Amino acid sequence: MERLVTTSEAAQILGLSLQGVHYRIKKEQLKSVKKDGKTFVYVDDAQAHIEQEATTTKVKEPTSVKQNYTDNSQAIIDVKNEQIELLKKSMKWMKKQYISEIFRLEKNQKKIIEVFNSEIKLLQSAFNEMRSIYKPQIQQEIKNKTEKESKDFIMVRDFFILMKRYNKTEQEIKLMIFNGIKTGDRRFIYNKVEKKLLILNSDFIDLI
Repeated sequence: MERLVTTSEAAQILGLSLQGVHYRIKKEQLKSVKKDGKTFVYVDDAQAHIEQEATTTKVKEPTSVKQNYTDNSQAIIDVKNEQIELLKKSMKWMKKQYISEIFRLEKNQKKIIEVFNSEIKLLQSAFNEMRSIYKPQIQQEIKNKTEKESKDFIMVRDFFILMKRYNKTEQEIKLMIFNGIKTGDRRFIYNKVEKKLLILNSDFIDLI
């Protein structure tokens, strides 16, 4: 059933804006007449119901878009959560491997220390055995060398006694020794570090 209403009433009935009503009039989608300079529109109740449903659908579209946005956001969050869980599992596995590696290194270190201690004990035992074998020989060699040196050299006191037998004074004997050291006489050896004088055993005929 058609009714003749103003454009404002038509906009309200159809759920359109005033511009929307005028647009439909221009496109001849709505029948209209002019009376006394005013535009009136024929509105069919069935058409009004269709327009309202169309408007309601359009109004609901943003809700659908919002729902799609929410779904996409949730999907992104779900993916991120999965990545976080994977990272947690990966970190847990790496931590376990790290602890296992530390334990292995510590175990190997203990074994290495035990081997070193065992080697040290073997070396110490071998050294003691070698010392017990060669120590008497070394001591004998030192003794022989000392005896040989004692035969090769005479004491300063004995040199003075020898020279006095040939009527040499102490001043003359000291001068002999000084000149011998100064001229590089090999019979007179003076150690500056130990401040020790060694006199090689000789007949000293040239000094008498």
